[in-house]
Amino acid sequence: MSNVLKTGILLGVLTALFIVIGGAVGGQNGMVVAFLIAVAMNAVSYWFSDQIVLRMYRAQPISESQAPAVYAIVRRLATRAQIPMPRIYLIPSETPNAFATGRNPSHAAVAVTEGILRVLNDEELEGVLAHELSHVKNRDILISTVAATLAGAITYLAHMLQWGALFGGRHGDDEGRGHPLSALVLAIVAPLAAMLVQAAVSRSREFQADATGARLAGRSAGLASALRKLEIASHASHLPASPATAHLFIVNPLSGLTFQRLFSTHPPTADRIARLNAVRM
Repeated sequence: MSNVLKTGILLGVLTALFIVIGGAVGGQNGMVVAFLIAVAMNAVSYWFSDQIVLRMYRAQPISESQAPAVYAIVRRLATRAQIPMPRIYLIPSETPNAFATGRNPSHAAVAVTEGILRVLNDEELEGVLAHELSHVKNRDILISTVAATLAGAITYLAHMLQWGALFGGRHGDDEGRGHPLSALVLAIVAPLAAMLVQAAVSRSREFQADATGARLAGRSAGLASALRKLEIASHASHLPASPATAHLFIVNPLSGLTFQRLFSTHPPTADRIARLNAVRM
């Protein structure tokens, strides 16, 4: 299944969830309003989701003079992958991690944390950046970035409904309006459903990006070693990430939190390393 089709399905599923929540709040009128909002959100998420995510993590553009080693690695890998040179951003966080975003290879960005530049050596950093450029090359970044934007909006709306249902909400006998109990149930279920949709999309693409990244770098040892370090670091310190965007990162920034592991968008790191060791160059 192509990523364009996957993106369409994901947009449809998350839009449907948004409309159902709208119906729980305001009945038919709520569904109509939610549909109109969803259409606007789909347009915004396609054109501007990368900027939304970058701003969410306070990522700032970094110049070649500030990070010559990163630019040299990315330029070399982009040439091998036959994709345009992506924009490079720096996230002000000591927790080592990285992600790629954008709607296509011509509008791609790679963001790395300050911590990852300190923790990894050049070979490991190359493996991580090769993994992220593989997402760009495989055109994973559109679906993952759109999913982050829409799931985040659904989660935010559902949290609003939780408080509304707990502190009065709607009356069940109001014409055209939903029952507060249904709003409360949907408010709890909707964010979980959004995360599960993301997980279904994300797990297979991580394995694929690992394999493609290893071949792009010419070796798997660097990425395997980086994943070990990043897994340990994710348990030691947590990047303040939203569950709606956790799937963007090379390792789950919430993996150290027990509840979040139930909805992890990433395969177990041990499985990823085992598959990397079996990749044929």
